[in-house]
Amino acid sequence: MPTPDPHTALYTTAQVRALDRAAIDGGIAGIELMQRAARAALAELRRRWPQARSLCVVCGHGNNGGDGFLLAALARAAGLQARVIATGDAAPGDAALARERYLREGGEVLPASATLPAADVYVDGLFGSGLNRAPAGDAARLIAELNAQVAPVLALDVPSGLDADTGVAFDPCVRAGATVCFVGWKRGLFTAKGPDQCGERTLATLDIPPDIYAAQTSDAWLLQAQSLPPRPRDSHKGRYGHVLAVGGDLGAGGAVRLCGEAAARVGAGLVSVATREANVGAILSARPELMPHGVHVPRNLDPLLARASVLALGPGLGHDEWGHGLWQAALRAGLPTVLDADGLNLLAREPHGLPEQIVLTPHPGEAGRLLGVPVAEIQNDRFAAARAIATQHRAVVVLKGTGSLIADPDGRVAVCLWGNPGMASGGMGDVLTGVIAGFMAQGLDAWDAACLGVGLHARAGDLAARAGERGLLASDLFPYLRALLNGRAGNS
Repeated sequence: MPTPDPHTALYTTAQVRALDRAAIDGGIAGIELMQRAARAALAELRRRWPQARSLCVVCGHGNNGGDGFLLAALARAAGLQARVIATGDAAPGDAALARERYLREGGEVLPASATLPAADVYVDGLFGSGLNRAPAGDAARLIAELNAQVAPVLALDVPSGLDADTGVAFDPCVRAGATVCFVGWKRGLFTAKGPDQCGERTLATLDIPPDIYAAQTSDAWLLQAQSLPPRPRDSHKGRYGHVLAVGGDLGAGGAVRLCGEAAARVGAGLVSVATREANVGAILSARPELMPHGVHVPRNLDPLLARASVLALGPGLGHDEWGHGLWQAALRAGLPTVLDADGLNLLAREPHGLPEQIVLTPHPGEAGRLLGVPVAEIQNDRFAAARAIATQHRAVVVLKGTGSLIADPDGRVAVCLWGNPGMASGGMGDVLTGVIAGFMAQGLDAWDAACLGVGLHARAGDLAARAGERGLLASDLFPYLRALLNGRAGNS
């Protein structure tokens, strides 16, 4: 595992608690960390909503509530109107000290039974990162009232009701306009329901010394924008690999065509397509740079496999006799492979040896089939699911969805922070398969190709979605894939 950079490292709740404890043991008092968190939160609030003059801070009894009390005290000292609703007495320790300071400086505490007063900004300081069950009682009612407000909500550390480890949103859960996370990024903020509940995310490390972070291995990390180095002037197509895309049963020729074009768009030297004879003419007319071949039976695949360096197996493949036969023949070749769609469904139905360099790209439904569990169980802990599939199949795994995860058998996990709801449309996964295969053809190993491919695909989707998320098509990504890869897309 790499030495964590706190701005890219993702931690479990237990790991953040260990960082917090190490900082306190190193000489930073707990109440001082709480004061720093309050200052960071107030600065973020004023940056985002500079016209705000009144706040309502909803505080729980723990340290998250303590952050809220100190934020209210600082806001009052800065000339803002700040009112606090608390769900009970503060817990002993730093949270109680924070509440006492707020009261000592003239603050008033409204009971949990009170209706939320009008405010320009609401602050959620109810639960923080320690919650692992659905809120109940007054807390649940206050969360519902927060979600009903027109004014924005700032969540302290984690939106109350969100599992900070998994991204599962309990019912109810605060839907914040912004979240300021303290000490270290909690991994659940970036996958499953986390991004929707958090809104815009910022990290405040509270000036914890770098050596504290160096001593704590992160659980995962955020993907960073990457590209490939410029090509030498004496390049030729044979240097950049030959992708063979296998799939496209009757009625599904578009899937394998999208996959093949994606591999070409990210720089594969040659791309062949093994598909139904009925698809050949359409693929040639739509994209003549691809080399489609009608394949009737598995043995027809042999000469194409002999020339290929990487396989993209599964888009539109189907799972009847034709698709099953091609799937078996392709896997027997032992070539570096990206396995997707029906290729994964066949693997779930019929275990098969896989190449050493293999990337599996399941969506949650396919992941559930691979592990033999319901989709809900996958989404309840996407990190555990991705790691389990990677271990079971000795593969690099891309678990698609909000906050796509890339996992490998050694336990590494990277999380993609790009992508948008417009990408929930047919063909997006086929393009991703081709992108990853195209990078493997150019010499990247399975892990690096998956990380680069997932990030590039999602960033291209975000650029394409500037014209609107609804109606976004998979083929809309092609010009942006090329622009990003060649450093011509500007900031994204």
